[in-house]
Amino acid sequence: MNYLQKMKGSGQSPPKVSLSEVFWSWIGSFLGIAAVALFHYKLLDKTGLVMIIGSFGASAVLIYGAVRSPLAQPRNLLGGHILSAIVGVTAFQWLGGQPWLAAALAVSTAIALMHLTKTLHPPGGATALIAVIGSPSVHNLGYLYVLMPAALGAGVMLIVALIVNNIPKGRKYPEFWF
Repeated sequence: MNYLQKMKGSGQSPPKVSLSEVFWSWIGSFLGIAAVALFHYKLLDKTGLVMIIGSFGASAVLIYGAVRSPLAQPRNLLGGHILSAIVGVTAFQWLGGQPWLAAALAVSTAIALMHLTKTLHPPGGATALIAVIGSPSVHNLGYLYVLMPAALGAGVMLIVALIVNNIPKGRKYPEFWF
């Protein structure tokens, strides 16, 4: 198969999901993101929602909408965000004067480490990137960014996923822990 033919694809589109699946995905993602935002708003800071990082939106898609995916499991959710946050903060601290280089190094190194540790979670790439390109309030957190928002936010979303994803009979979460 030549190079350009590979781009045509060979599979069919994914199957439709039931309305029940859509409903529980919506409920889980609403409650998960709301819990992280409310936690931040009530306990930390009513102005800048630093604890809500964009990568949590992508995590919500996985842990509430694709609950059986290996990329959505607790090991991947927590490990992916935590490792990627460490890498992102380190890249910013070492190469913050060259943000294009720090960004590229953060994302690519986070992917490599997630692969090596079997914690691949695509939103982790965004967590690493946010540590580099984020606002001064993100940069001022330093390695605290690893604990909050990355670990704490992912942990709150995991608790919601464990509760909500096991309510309907047809859903089970997680598929594995380790």
